[in-house]
Amino acid sequence: MSEKLRLLLTGFGPFPGAPHNPTQPLVRRLAQLRRPALDDVGIFSHIFPVTYAAVDRQLPDVLAQVKPDALLMFGLAARTPYLRIESRARNAVTMLWPDAANTRSSKRGIAGQADAMTFGPHTARLLRAARLTGIDARPSRDAGAYLCNYLSWRAIENVKAGGPKLAAFIHVPLLARSGAVRRKGAPRITLEELVDAGEAMLIEMVHLARKERTFGCVNI
Repeated sequence: MSEKLRLLLTGFGPFPGAPHNPTQPLVRRLAQLRRPALDDVGIFSHIFPVTYAAVDRQLPDVLAQVKPDALLMFGLAARTPYLRIESRARNAVTMLWPDAANTRSSKRGIAGQADAMTFGPHTARLLRAARLTGIDARPSRDAGAYLCNYLSWRAIENVKAGGPKLAAFIHVPLLARSGAVRRKGAPRITLEELVDAGEAMLIEMVHLARKERTFGCVNI
């Protein structure tokens, strides 16, 4: 019998300006899913504190513990009203905004000389899966210069070093309250809609990881 497929979901805790991070309930809900397509899949979850030190310390530890085939990460983009499927991480760190530990980066780059690193063509499949649920989802080539981009960069480094075969980062917006009247300028996506889209992307990621394990590549 083949070893059970393993998928790691991650989110972030609160940070300055965002006392309630919707990735926490999203990851919790997704980790509790029970679906036939997930019967032979081990789903694990981890919430990162919003600090550079926590990412550097905890990411290697949780990857070593879980040994996931795929890594699906979520972060908050409070100023974007739609879902963003990131296609790459930039070699950039903001020196303007401190993290949740009030630590500012002392340099503008993360590592090495590359300007950016890509997740891979599978992000187009995740975008399509999300859109099929009816949610407003769009591709993105700019994950910012804060912790979401930093985690994305470190995750891609681990993929290249022989860790998870696949990784992806999804930016989620601030959420509307379920059943609330949607006023102009207010958040439009509810947690339930986000969970539906997250489930679709999770199942697609599992499908892609199975193909990667079987064939050694993912074709669009």
